[in-house]
Amino acid sequence: MTTFVLVHGAWHGGWCWQRVARLLQDKGHTVHAPTLAGVGERSHLSNPGINLTTHVLDVVNEIRWKELEDFVLVGHSYGGMVVTGAAERLPGKIASIVYLDAFLPADGQSLYDILGQEHQAENGLVRPLPAEFFHVNARDRAWVDRMMTSQSAACFSEKLHVRGALALIARKTYVKANLGALPPIQANYARLINDPAWQCQELECGHDAMIDEPEEVARILLDAA
Repeated sequence: MTTFVLVHGAWHGGWCWQRVARLLQDKGHTVHAPTLAGVGERSHLSNPGINLTTHVLDVVNEIRWKELEDFVLVGHSYGGMVVTGAAERLPGKIASIVYLDAFLPADGQSLYDILGQEHQAENGLVRPLPAEFFHVNARDRAWVDRMMTSQSAACFSEKLHVRGALALIARKTYVKANLGALPPIQANYARLINDPAWQCQELECGHDAMIDEPEEVARILLDAA
């Protein structure tokens, strides 16, 4: 049986993984889907001092205090920034890493650097983009809009230092959701599909693939294990 650690994207929380988690757990696997500081059920702790490092440590400490080894680490969207940073702090512990329609930073990049633009912040916090922007299926849009919460702009502006830890992870997977795919994600896919160290897959859905296509996402994660 496999252990999965699922890291959500900006403005989301562990709640967004519930469908995928249930599918994996029904097959006997162990799933951890922590909510990062300041969002979701931890939104009462929201403040402008929360940054990318805070979220990297959220994941690292989840793994250390639960004594996880040989697990599959999954990052969605902004979660790609988080899992990349976590991988640098967890040498030898990650069996497989999956970027689910996620950002993949180079050394010294912030999310704003990758996007080439910044979100408007109010009192240091950025309001969530609507679910429609992410091409969430019509049935779930109201739910996703209701569940998303504002997030500190420092999460998006802090630059990440990358020292090559990804090269030491044996299994690496990059997944692109084709409906409304952002240019940086398209560029990552185009680059990695020709790299023998990576497995690349596409999904015919919007950005929140774990909500729109949980069965397909669960299948991909099991293949990556």
